[in-house]
Amino acid sequence: MYSNLQKYTAELIGTAFLLATVVGSGIMAENLAGGNIAIALLGNTIPTGAILVVLITMLGPISGAHFNPAVTLVFALKKEISASNSAIYVIVQIIGGILGVWIAHLMFDIDVFQFSEKARTGNAQWIAEIVATFGLVFTILATLKSAAHAVPMAVGLYITAAYWFTASTSFANPAVTIARGFSNTFAGINPDHVFGFIIAQLIGAILALAVCTYLLSSREKSA
Repeated sequence: MYSNLQKYTAELIGTAFLLATVVGSGIMAENLAGGNIAIALLGNTIPTGAILVVLITMLGPISGAHFNPAVTLVFALKKEISASNSAIYVIVQIIGGILGVWIAHLMFDIDVFQFSEKARTGNAQWIAEIVATFGLVFTILATLKSAAHAVPMAVGLYITAAYWFTASTSFANPAVTIARGFSNTFAGINPDHVFGFIIAQLIGAILALAVCTYLLSSREKSA
């Protein structure tokens, strides 16, 4: 049994590595793509999906590998994590995410402290974030029920796909969204647009919980 401190540390480290990967691979991809946005996005997508598989596999047994306040909210509503623990999870996820962004900046020798100027707002972007987060939470809950051992791969593959089928490139994570506001790089988001993304993400997460509660409990009753 892991202590709460071990769980919080796992969430901090995991979210930091996730954001270091998202932002760092975005910087590297843009540097190497020669202005080709599609190639840059591909270079950002593959490392992000890959690191999720690694992080969830190694830290899942410790903390559940949420790395995402929307996921923590869902498990709190399911009463699988206490309100106090979930609040601390969210805090360390946000701190870890910002630290990961700053580490990426240090690795690429750019200004550590910065704010993004990249506009990501409007109905299409918000709908995309509802869809992206709905799909992520749906993937987690349904895969936990059908094949729990496959959650790391399922989540990594889902995010890899959602980078390309959503207009927002699938942030699907309030901690990621907040942290990316602190990076004026390929993966950034204007801090003024963070709130709209987070509201959309929470809507998507709650909708997914509602659908999964119906769908998965219905399957149990018919079995």
